[in-house]
Amino acid sequence: MTILYDRGSAVEYGEKWWSHFNPGFLSFPVDGTNFVSQCLWAGHMPMEHSLDMEAGWWYQGDGSDKDSYSFSWAASHSFRWYFGSQRGSQLAQVVSECWQLEPGDVICYDWTGDGLWQHNAIIVACDRTGQPLVNSHTPNCYHKNWRLQDTELWTENTAYLFLKIKDNFNLPSMGNKEE
Repeated sequence: MTILYDRGSAVEYGEKWWSHFNPGFLSFPVDGTNFVSQCLWAGHMPMEHSLDMEAGWWYQGDGSDKDSYSFSWAASHSFRWYFGSQRGSQLAQVVSECWQLEPGDVICYDWTGDGLWQHNAIIVACDRTGQPLVNSHTPNCYHKNWRLQDTELWTENTAYLFLKIKDNFNLPSMGNKEE
């Protein structure tokens, strides 16, 4: 079965929820990756379910304290490494330049350049010069230049990783979004 990534739905979700939390999901004090994961899920990216929080990319629940999720759903560093894994690379690929990205793709941030990834944002548009604009949680950003240089977290050592989400997934073993 082929599942199509709906970039428009991912972006629409990112536009709707960038400044507040969706009550259908848990919220976290540092919520950027959880927000990006919700955007990808809204775009019909298939989850890889597991009984282990350290495996796959998944969320299960309705926003209550009984919800469960993988580390890669909510933790920036785990998210980056899941999508760099063999399974995750079936969903997204790392590209070398920001101009290769489009709305619905993701940028990962390592604020200090030490190899520990601390933030993720979703591309929701491009400016007149073709530069990606992102929305995110923690910090809440709306249509900010992808570098996020005007946030208090940015440093001159900030490193970026560009994740190009695939347009279709032929992954019968990973499941799909249930409507």
